[in-house]
Amino acid sequence: MYEDKTLTCKNCGNEFVWTAGEQEFYAERGLQHEPKNCKACRDAKKAANRAPREMFVGVCAECGGEAKVPFQPSDDRPIYCDDCHKKRNA
Repeated sequence: MYEDKTLTCKNCGNEFVWTAGEQEFYAERGLQHEPKNCKACRDAKKAANRAPREMFVGVCAECGGEAKVPFQPSDDRPIYCDDCHKKRNA
C-alpha cells in the first residue's frame, strides 16, 4: 500500500527517504503530515533541547583514581572510574 518517498529536509536541504514502514507507523498513530526534517536534523534538535548532564567527582573504589559519575556519590555505594567500570562489566 505504501511506497518509499524521497523528501527534502526543510532544515538542511538534503534529500531523505521516508520509507513505507515509517509511513505506516505515522498512519497507525493518526499522524497526517509528512516529516519535514531528516533524521540527522531531528536528532540534532533533540540533543540541543536536552540539558547537559551534571557530573560528580569522587574516588574510584578499585584503583583510587578520579571517578566521574552522573549521580551524587555516597559512602555506602562504591563508584568506579571509566576504566575500572569497563573491566568489571566485561
